Amino acid sequence: MVVTVTNTMYRNESTTPGQMDAPVIVAASRTPIGTAGRALAGHDAAELASLVLANLRRRVPSVSLREVVLGNCTGPGGDLARVAALRAHLGVEVPALTVDRQCGSGLAAIALAVDMVRLHPGLVLAGGVESASTAPWRFWPPEEGAEPVRYERAPFAPADVGDPDMGPAADALAAEYGISRARQDVYAARSHARAVEAGQAGLFGDELMPVGEVHRDERPRPGMSERRLARFPPAFDAGGTVTAGNSCGINDGAAAVAVLDAATHTRLNIPGLRVLVTATAGVDPTLPGIGLVPAVQEAVKNAGLELDDIDVIEFNEAFAGQILACCDALGVDPERICPQGGALALGHPWGASGAVLLVRLYTQLVRQGRGRFGLAAIAVGGGQGVAMLVERCL
Repeated sequence: MVVTVTNTMYRNESTTPGQMDAPVIVAASRTPIGTAGRALAGHDAAELASLVLANLRRRVPSVSLREVVLGNCTGPGGDLARVAALRAHLGVEVPALTVDRQCGSGLAAIALAVDMVRLHPGLVLAGGVESASTAPWRFWPPEEGAEPVRYERAPFAPADVGDPDMGPAADALAAEYGISRARQDVYAARSHARAVEAGQAGLFGDELMPVGEVHRDERPRPGMSERRLARFPPAFDAGGTVTAGNSCGINDGAAAVAVLDAATHTRLNIPGLRVLVTATAGVDPTLPGIGLVPAVQEAVKNAGLELDDIDVIEFNEAFAGQILACCDALGVDPERICPQGGALALGHPWGASGAVLLVRLYTQLVRQGRGRFGLAAIAVGGGQGVAMLVERCL
């Protein structure tokens, strides 16, 4: 299969680790991730985002706030970021922008923030939010004499190009790359086990912003073993290998980071993650899950690194088979992915998930000191991928 890099949001061929003029992430926060219709169902997207934004603002109070950028997929429309910023009482003078790159929206929003502070120094709060529980119903205009037709999602691609739902596309990708059902269940079981262990050890605590009485992620399941997962029937195709057990959930949640220009970061002299490279890519829309592969390859190349140099890798685990196909294509040991559990266990709040990856990198690299370099990447419906490579700095 041929993949084509279509755009690099911040590309500098001279970029090397330690670049001192690169923007820096100096704070990161997220809500717990809830299962749709359950723990966070009473909180809409703007409210979830506002809680995280207010928390971040309290952590960086001494710098003028220039902008808010949030990703979102299925909210009420309009400028959700502006509504959230106002609900967070960030000031009527602070502008806000909402972006939609589907599942990559949260990471795309952070990449835009990086570009913003390079051009106009200051502080930008960026991330993403999704409330599948409160997403409005949408309808196509009716044809004459017919009833309106409700749709669950906007098109990812034109029908004549190929516009599969993500589940069938994950089945097709697993088949294309020869990913067995057994491998998928082993990987999913490991994600749950890691997330449960990390939660019990309190490793998520510093990044979580409680929502009411909800203080922890709702989805991770203790005892989600390979044997238990093997009982799940195929979810999309009678002969397929993708099941509800080796797929992510449908979830609610918000995540964001605080991005500073390099000079301000130097003046404040606080720990953070220097953003070395961000990259985006396009692939065949019928196999969208592979989209993170060329984005990762471009990011690593432009940073002057090898994948073996990366200490912590966070890929969005939409489907176990999808992540395993990406690992095989990249030549990466799946054991290295999401060392404290990923979206298979934690959940996948679409517009927020890319930002969740950066929050997880911030916790592991900055708060927990687990290495120097981190890589986040996510595949996108319609055949795209977004990646970001960061370096811990003190």
